[in-house]
Formats: sequence, C-alpha cells, structure tokens
Amino acid sequence: MNIDFHYGVIYVTSRLAGMSREQAQTVAHACQYVDDATTRGILHFEGGETFERFASAHVMYDYKNAMNDENRVIWAPFHFLPGGQGDTLEEKSVCRPDSEIAREMVRRAIDGRKANNALHRLGVSLHVYVDTWAHQGFCGTESKHNTVLFLEGDHHDHTTWLNKLTDMLADTVHNVEAVGLDVISGLGHGGALHFPDMPWATWKYRNGHLMEIQRDNLPDFVQAADMACKAVQGFLNGNRQYDTERGLPPEAKAALQDLLASNRDHDGDKRLDVFMRSIAAGKVSGVAEEIPAYVAKGINSWKFAATGISDNGDGETKPQWSAAFEDSDYRKFHDAIKEHRFVVTQEILPKHGVRLA
Repeated sequence: MNIDFHYGVIYVTSRLAGMSREQAQTVAHACQYVDDATTRGILHFEGGETFERFASAHVMYDYKNAMNDENRVIWAPFHFLPGGQGDTLEEKSVCRPDSEIAREMVRRAIDGRKANNALHRLGVSLHVYVDTWAHQGFCGTESKHNTVLFLEGDHHDHTTWLNKLTDMLADTVHNVEAVGLDVISGLGHGGALHFPDMPWATWKYRNGHLMEIQRDNLPDFVQAADMACKAVQGFLNGNRQYDTERGLPPEAKAALQDLLASNRDHDGDKRLDVFMRSIAAGKVSGVAEEIPAYVAKGINSWKFAATGISDNGDGETKPQWSAAFEDSDYRKFHDAIKEHRFVVTQEILPKHGVRLA
C-alpha cells in the first residue's frame, strides 16, 4: 500500500475508531513512516550520548537489495509478514491476509498500550497488518512466489507502470519485457510493479511456481481498513480480541470504498492530496476535517524536531541530547521499530515454525 492508505486511510479509521486528532495523527504518521525510515545506525550526540536506529525500509526500486541477505529482517517483519502456512520455510514465508501471525502481532501491540510509545508501536503494527492484504502471495525472502512470469491488468494501468519501470531501469536493463518482469523481484512484489498497492486495481499474474493468481484489490483494501479500525478500537478498549469490535460504521465504510475506487492517480502523493480534500469536504460521514500534513524528511519532520538534522543523512551534524529527545516522536518511533522487529522475528515467527533472523 502507498501513502494514501498508510497515512490517509489510517488517520480516518483511527478517528472513526474514537481517537483524538492528535492520537490519530501519531498513529498514521508512524504507519507511513515505516516506508520512509531509511536511516539506520548509531546517532551520535555532541556530548557523547548515542542512540541506535533501525531502518524499516529501503529506497524504492533499489533492486540490488535482492542480493543482500540482511534484507529479510526488513522486508519480512515490516512489509511481507509471513503467514506461517505450509510445510517448507518458503511456503510459511508467504504473506497471507489477516493471518494468525498478523493477529498475534496486533494483539502484542494492544498489550503494550500503556507504554509511552504505544501509539507509535500501534502505527508500525498497522502498517504491517494492512500490508498483509496488499502483499498477499509474495514473500520478504527470495522466492519463486515473487517471480512474475506473466502480468495482466487494466491496459492503461499495465502500460503506465511498465513504462515507469522501463525508465527507472534504463541504465541497467534495455528491454524490461525481454528479460522478464521479475528483474527486481527477488524480494517482495517488484515483478508485479505497483499493482498490489493500487486500491482500485484488478489484475492477474503467474508466479515462478506456475500458479495463476487473480486479484481484486478494492474489497481487500476495504476489509483492511475495517480491520484496522477494529484494531484501534481494541487498543482503546484494551480488548485483545479486537475482531469482536464494531469496526467502521456502514455509511463511512461505503463512502471510503467509493473514494478508494475512484481516486485513480498512479502517484500515491497525489492520491493522498485528493483523499485529504475529500475528507475535509465531508465525503466520509463522521470525520469532516482537515487531515494534518505528513512530512517525512527535513524541516517539520519528526527527525528534525528531535535532532535539528534536516538532511537525508547525518553528515557532520551532532545534535545536543536532552530530555526532549527522549520524549520525541522520533525516539519513540525508532524504539517501536526495534521492539516490533524483536517481537515478530524472535518471539512470534519461531512459534509458527519461521526462523528468519
């Protein structure tokens, strides 16, 4: 899924679940920031203090990542959560929508609802949770499930994304179709382009196991939004059995479906802009308000507010450590990322026969 869902839809579902504007913004920001937190390593402060960060994402279309074994500790726990079904590690590593592993992950976030970074941890978990619908059938490990031998969707959508991919890889691959669409699909859904992330798309493909798979994203995305709303309600109510919560109101659910179906720009940021204007105009009953702007990097970002660092890296800048840093969204998010990764890779997955880190 893209920023229109991870930030826009999650903000709306959090508000409809009963969160305040400030709470919903924190959860939605953390949810989207999982895709934007690409800086890892030790942050050094001027006084000698240090803070460890863990990247939860890579730069889009960096196909060289497919050759790095360490990437399974990013793709699997944060973007392609293993479903735990099957006999072999490859089968168990395939992402499945709303799997028992995914539900256990959400329950663990609900268990930590009293922590000072609980909202950030919930946002991280919701990112992974809703992606189990979008990324179903693909893996965060190298797998034939990620190889796309044939891909077909709406003709306009197919042509648009194929042209984009061709332009992006022009310096490396002169003819994308000649070498196969799996040129960057060692991990994740690269071979399927962005069909899995477009809310309205209907498409089909054949994977490396010669399995013919048909997908209709819209009902999956609506179900993901409804279950995300239930997860937030479970969080607010301290209810680990969050699937028993009421979820989205019927009118809001129908309106949200209409927005996802009609908002068809291939640029996720442009879709978010349309979505935000629609919400402000009252197109979804129960939440007629302006959604706060999302800033991933630079001035007004979480990182800048906590450290004063405005560039994409750290350069020569060494910020001053203070108690304000400990209370910052940036610190809380990165600790949530580390907590999430440990719980998923070291506690939940091994119980289901999946050892990846």
